[in-house]
Amino acid sequence: MNQVTRRRGAALEEAILRAAVEELQEVGYRDLTMDGVAARAGTAKNVIYRRWPSRAALCLAAYRQMLPTGSDGAPDTGSLRGDALALLTRANDRMASPVGKILRELLADIHTDPERMGELRDQVARAGVAHWLTALARAAARGEVGEAALTPRVATVAVDLLRNEYALNGARSVAPEVLAEIVDQVFIPLTTRS
Repeated sequence: MNQVTRRRGAALEEAILRAAVEELQEVGYRDLTMDGVAARAGTAKNVIYRRWPSRAALCLAAYRQMLPTGSDGAPDTGSLRGDALALLTRANDRMASPVGKILRELLADIHTDPERMGELRDQVARAGVAHWLTALARAAARGEVGEAALTPRVATVAVDLLRNEYALNGARSVAPEVLAEIVDQVFIPLTTRS
């Protein structure tokens, strides 16, 4: 356990967020306490509450710290199907990871907090859209799809179906065959329709 350390501003917030990330990774959202984060950060609980009004608000900020920075760009396999399978596999790997488990716990617990749920929904909806749009733009340039397919809703349909497997079907990981079904039976037909 850390002793209380005098820090201010960005250094204090960074220490608190780092402690919250470590707590999330160690005990998960359900068992995370503000006391545990405060002890790990070497600060007082009321200092945390001055910055984040609730455990959910703190955990959402910590969750954002755990997300990839986007350095892994859109794959370019030479075909929309190959790109879509690569992107969907990457999304599946993340959802099956410890960070994905934390996301599922957050979604299950904060549904009664409309503000936090909205923040999380926005974060999840934005994740990876640019990569899917890039893959669709490349496919349009190759003549595989028309320009009408270059919309965020079309771009995210495969990931939305994957999330559905986790959220509604309770999957811990989705089999490659299911990923192929999502791509072959829904995504490709949607993008290539006249």
